[in-house]
Amino acid sequence: MSQPARKPLNTYHHGDLRDALVQAALAEAEQGGPEAISIKALAKKLGVSQPAPYRHFADREALLAAVTAEAFRQFGALMRETIRKPSKRSKLSRFAQATLSFGLRRNGIYRLMFASRIVACAPKGGELHSATRETFELLLDALEAPSVGLLRERSALKIWAALHGVVMLAEQGLLTGEMAHVSREELVEDIVEEAKLALSVAIKAAGKNKARAGATTGN
Repeated sequence: MSQPARKPLNTYHHGDLRDALVQAALAEAEQGGPEAISIKALAKKLGVSQPAPYRHFADREALLAAVTAEAFRQFGALMRETIRKPSKRSKLSRFAQATLSFGLRRNGIYRLMFASRIVACAPKGGELHSATRETFELLLDALEAPSVGLLRERSALKIWAALHGVVMLAEQGLLTGEMAHVSREELVEDIVEEAKLALSVAIKAAGKNKARAGATTGN
C-alpha cells in the first residue's frame, strides 16, 4: 500500500502554513507546555524558511494567542460532547469531571490555556477572548439554573476557580486526598454538589426578596 505523498518543502498555500504552525505548536505544548513553543523550531520542523511563519504571525505572542484559541475551541468541543451525552449524572458533574481529566491527561495544553499569561496579554475582542467566553458559557449552561441577576455567573466563577485549584495541586503532587480519604474525582463531585446547593439557595432567597419588595411597593 503506497504511503500518502508528503507536502514538498516550502509549498504551503496561503493559509495552510498558518494552520500547520498552530497544529504543530499544539503538539509541542502537549509535551512541554507553552514554554516548548518556538517559532524557529516550528519552521525547521515544517521545513519552511525562518521568515515564513512571520507572514502569518507578527511574533511569538501572536502565535501563542492563536494556538491557545485553538486549544480552547478543542476543549469546548470536548465539553459540548460531554454534557450533551445522555447520562444519569448532572451536566455540571460531567463538565467538572471532564475538566479534571483533561487537566491531568493533557497538562501541557491545560497550562497553555490556564496557567500562562497568554489570555491576559491577548488583544481584547480577538479570537482568543471569544474562545474563552464560549467556554465559560458552556459552564453556565452546565449549571442548568435560571438566570437571576448574576448569581449563575458568580457560581460559575467559583466552580472554575475550585476546579483549577484541584487540577494544579494534583498535577504538582500536592493533592492526593490521602489525609481526607477522598479521591480527586470525589473531591470534584463535592465541589459540584455544594455549588449546586449554594446556587439553588441563593436563587430562592433572591425570589423571596423580590416578592417582598413587590409586596412593599404594592402597599
